[in-house]
Parts: sequence; C-alpha cells; structure tokens
Amino acid sequence: MAVADYKAPSTVSEAVSLLASAQMKAKVMAGGTDLIIQSKSQTAEPLLVVDLKRIETMKDYQLTDEGLSLGPAMCCAEFTALEDVKAVYPGLTEAAYLIGSTQVQGRASVGGNLCNSSPAADTIPALIANGAQCVIEGPDGDRTVPVEDFVTGVGKNCLAANEILKRIVIPRPAPGTADAYLRFIPRTEMDIAVAGAGVSVTLDADGTCTAARVGIGAVAPTAMLVPAAAAALVGTKLDDTALEAAAKAASEASNPITDRRGTVEFRRHVVGVLVKRAAKIAQSRAQG
Repeated sequence: MAVADYKAPSTVSEAVSLLASAQMKAKVMAGGTDLIIQSKSQTAEPLLVVDLKRIETMKDYQLTDEGLSLGPAMCCAEFTALEDVKAVYPGLTEAAYLIGSTQVQGRASVGGNLCNSSPAADTIPALIANGAQCVIEGPDGDRTVPVEDFVTGVGKNCLAANEILKRIVIPRPAPGTADAYLRFIPRTEMDIAVAGAGVSVTLDADGTCTAARVGIGAVAPTAMLVPAAAAALVGTKLDDTALEAAAKAASEASNPITDRRGTVEFRRHVVGVLVKRAAKIAQSRAQG
C-alpha cells in the first residue's frame, strides 16, 4: 500500500480545494469500504485521502414535498433506518440494505456506491428508477447530472479530479407511484449482483400505468436506464403481456459478459425476469 496523506475537511469547499491543489494522486473517501481494498494494490506512488465523513452536510438528509436531498456520505445503516424515507422510496432503501454486511453498512454509503461506479452496484439501478440527480461541486461551481449519465464505464464516472459529489437529489414520487429493486446473486447473501433491476411505476385510479422508469445493473459496463422497457408498461395495467414486453426490452438492452458467475445468455434472461418481478412489486405498493 502506498504512503498516504490523510485530510478530513469540515466543508465541501475545503475538500474541493484540497483536491484542486493536490500534488499527488488523490482519492475521496465517503465510506472507505472499496477504497481500502483498492489501495492494497496501490503502487508506492504517494496518495492523498480526503475523508468526507466530518462534513456534516455530506451525512444529512432532507425529505420535503419536493423530494429527497441526501448527503452522499450518510452510512447505509443510518439511511436504511430512516422510516420516512423508506415509506416514500422502499426500493431504493432495499438496494442500500444489500450493500455488504452489518459491519460494512456502518461505513458504506449510497454516494460511495455510486462513485465507485461498479457495473454491479445495487443502488444505481434503484436511483435510476427514481430519476435521481447528482449535484457535483468543483472549483468553478456546481453542476447537475442525471444518475444514468454519471457512470461512464467500469469503475469510471464523470467526476473530474477536483470535483465532489455533494448531494443526491431525488424528486418526490407522483401520487400512485412506487418503486422496487431486485437482484440475483449465486449465494443467499454477501455477494454482488449477477443482474439487478429497479422499477418505478405510476398508476392512475383505474390501475393503468401512466409513467414508469426501469434501471438495470450488472448486465453492461454501466447500469442503464431502459426507456423501451418503461414504454412497454405505460398505458397497460401491467398484465402478463406488458410485463413480458418489458422483460424482453430489458434483455435486449443489456450487454453482459460471460464469467464464472454467469453466462451472457443467463444474465440476459435473468435481468428480464427481475424487471417483471420488480414491476409487480412496485405495482402492488402503488395500489396499496
């Protein structure tokens, strides 16, 4: 592991300044559960670690009539215990609950999971399904990026070296809206997704789907928004025909690889099944 210089700023602006003036390779630490593992393979190159856990605004949240504004460094253990958030975004809460063990949950965060940018990250499809926006701060001010555009490749995202993800903003769901997230893993727990699917649906008084968003993960270099899968649901009562069409669209949109955890064909099939099941759960919640 490289020799590391550790800084713990108290404001986002201070953290941005540290990154902008860094004379060595710099890494931001929101929780550290991935950073610590990655640093074990680090060369002797010096490393600056900028810890965000002492910035209060990075760990708080506000839930209003407009939606949820989440500090990216709030640990998952705290996030998943927020009953008011769980009532509005149950699928996102489910996704965050799947990150690691009980011990990991005490450090890992939704923002860290997003910025680590793994194709198999659980929270990203759920964030996509909920139309989340990433508020990014850099030396030149703020910019906002839809979460489906934030991740740009395997382990890569749109953050510049001197930028920080400072908020995750999720709009308040319209009346009759609910979400759900499901994943498939080879084991019963403590594994990463072979495929994942987040679905949000809006139902009118008659039970017809008037809006939908579908996000899939672990079946392409990045988690993806699948407009065709959502379009298959809109205008229907989420009957079997509509669900099969959404599943087919998700499978066709995927671009997985074959590895020891699953083949291309298996992943394409499974992600379609997960979209169908998540849509039914979201429908049940919206009706409830």
